[in-house]
Amino acid sequence: MPHTPSLDELKSFFAEAFPGEGAPDFIALGDGSASVRLEIEDRHLRPGGYVSGPTQMSLADTVTYAAIFTRIGITPMTVTTSLNMSFLRPLITQVAVAEAKLIKLGRTLAVAEVLLRSEGSGSPASHAVVTYALPRED
Repeated sequence: MPHTPSLDELKSFFAEAFPGEGAPDFIALGDGSASVRLEIEDRHLRPGGYVSGPTQMSLADTVTYAAIFTRIGITPMTVTTSLNMSFLRPLITQVAVAEAKLIKLGRTLAVAEVLLRSEGSGSPASHAVVTYALPRED
């Protein structure tokens, strides 16, 4: 069975694998799930104070990667194959939270559902379905 990473191991992996971006602030890991928070800065915003689509997509992608690792261990060559995002309402916040839950983990693909919201809010601002290709064992 693969080693399920701790929050610290996951943060270290991201800091090393993606230098210059800083490690995401993962706040929870479960069996096939993960949560991350992002303190919003001016560079994350569009006019009107909305958290930008690219920022939200990056959060959805990052939290899905982490959720997959809870099942297969840290496997760097797991790669995104699709990300479908629905923006339900403007995300205007100081802190955004993204929560991913795996809905399928097969031999070659993993699919997760992600909800993004303002920290402290129960209402999602965005919804994503993210698919990753898993490395083949040859």
